[in-house]
Amino acid sequence: MAKTTFAEEVYLRALTGKVVAEHVLDDYTKMAIISVKNTICSAISAATEAVFVSLNEGRAAHYVVEDFNVEQIIDEVIEFDPDGVILMFGGETPIEETKKLFVKTMRAIAQKNPEFDVILHVRIFAAGGLQEALKDETVQNYAEENEMGVYTVDLDKGLLIFSSIHVEDENEVHLHKILEVPVTAEHADLLNRSLRDKTIAWIDA
Repeated sequence: MAKTTFAEEVYLRALTGKVVAEHVLDDYTKMAIISVKNTICSAISAATEAVFVSLNEGRAAHYVVEDFNVEQIIDEVIEFDPDGVILMFGGETPIEETKKLFVKTMRAIAQKNPEFDVILHVRIFAAGGLQEALKDETVQNYAEENEMGVYTVDLDKGLLIFSSIHVEDENEVHLHKILEVPVTAEHADLLNRSLRDKTIAWIDA
């Protein structure tokens, strides 16, 4: 069980959303964020959107997918015509349920093949969401031909890492690091306590 309170989990997403907006999205001018319907995903989405709009003076829009509205939401995102889309899939929703919704969302994007970058949230990527989605041939073809990225974390070094995703034969996924950003000691401590029940030594020293 995570050594964090629910309030700390929400604050952790605020810190992460700030870093993502500052560093991962700094070259974008118009972003759509798609999340599942839960509090934690909404928290990181709102933080990302607020910092992105404040720093870049760009436009952002937030969309919430549920099992019944995926096609409609992707149509609305395409109409919004963003430069990039972040799929914020994680939070307190059971991961298998989240993964199924992620696969459905990726399939809808792949079928419509819009011209925007797709960025994945670390939680769904680490849980094998992309590998599951790649079992669909349409998603596989889309991933091979379009720009996709993912932000992950190095828990020991206190880094947020953004990488491009490259899918090769037999659905092998390779990450090519684009940038790494040191996070604050407070942020790193929350990440460690949330993700692996570990308090980092260099914040206790």
